[in-house]
Amino acid sequence: MSFLDHLEELRWHIIRSFASIFVFAILAFVFKNFVFDVVILGPSRPDFFTNQLLCRISEALNLPVLCINQEQLKFQNIQMSGQFVMHIWVAFITGLVISFPYIFWEFWRFVRPALYENEVKHSRGAIFFASILFSLGILFAYYVITPLSVYFLGNYQVSESVENIINFGSYVSTISSIVLASGVMFELPIFIYFLSKVGLVTAEFLKKYRRHAIVVVLALAAIITPPDMISQIMVCLPLIVLYEAGIVIAKRVEKKKAMA
Repeated sequence: MSFLDHLEELRWHIIRSFASIFVFAILAFVFKNFVFDVVILGPSRPDFFTNQLLCRISEALNLPVLCINQEQLKFQNIQMSGQFVMHIWVAFITGLVISFPYIFWEFWRFVRPALYENEVKHSRGAIFFASILFSLGILFAYYVITPLSVYFLGNYQVSESVENIINFGSYVSTISSIVLASGVMFELPIFIYFLSKVGLVTAEFLKKYRRHAIVVVLALAAIITPPDMISQIMVCLPLIVLYEAGIVIAKRVEKKKAMA
């Protein structure tokens, strides 16, 4: 295929990907009560799963500090079109999250013709594992990081004279950024796999720069979480585990290359 033919092929993959996002975004737009009342506002409610679980643990251990989000936060909208624009934006993000496996599959269909048969064989299951890791990252952020972030940021006060009445748009953007960033970061083993396949990284390289990677992970955790140590540690631990898993993956890739 010529360069223009490749561009034409890529264009249709992108169109189909956006069509998938658009379809799921429409569904999310229609079922706004479930998306907003149950999903978006869930982590801020006392009856949210994580909040209830932590409260039960706090009662068992006699640690009241673990019982979080027991008072419903107050939200406000300060723009005429604020809620409508937010409705559209949340619908788009929902469509993007649900469509991720299909988007990755479209990307895979585009690059697959450029791979050799043995590369295609060794890359089987990439879509499945990428989707699983992305979903795990989303769920981890939603059920672990988000409730802690909502509690810390929503109740933090510089003075008792200042009441927290949170802009709803700010609340949604905070949750969205945390959840999406976590989903992308959980793709770390997939990134390492493809980088090792093309020879850009090796297991020895990853071991050598392990300390540097931990510093980068800490920096990323500080960016996507509130500035409290508990949230940052809870983000760092799974990322460090995924990095170590990436080293194992890189070793396996090198072993298969040596046997080929």
